[in-house]
Amino acid sequence: MFEFDHVGITTIEKQPNEDWVEQSRVWVTNPRNHPEHIEFLRYEPDSTVPAIIKASPHIAFRVEALEPHIRGLEIIIPPFVVGDFLEVVFVRKYNTIFEYMHYLKDGWFGNVKPQ
Repeated sequence: MFEFDHVGITTIEKQPNEDWVEQSRVWVTNPRNHPEHIEFLRYEPDSTVPAIIKASPHIAFRVEALEPHIRGLEIIIPPFVVGDFLEVVFVRKYNTIFEYMHYLKDGWFGNVKPQ
């Protein structure tokens, strides 16, 4: 399986229905709720996400496994699990940021806010 999922775009404006990703200190929107499958990302000042990710849009694809799609590529953010439902990795390919997503189960965030 190799299926388009979304385009991620950095924003500095709060978006409706944002979800919190603690490990990367970023607010995200669910791209399934956007007609053009856009995920907006709003980073906290102390986010450890690499500058290249914050400054560049990314293209995300759903895959059955990450490894076959990242061999030989520059890994920008190594594989990690979001919540309990999604394994992702960010790489540079064709001088563009790609996110490969392996869903462990159906789901999205539960509007968990930082403490």
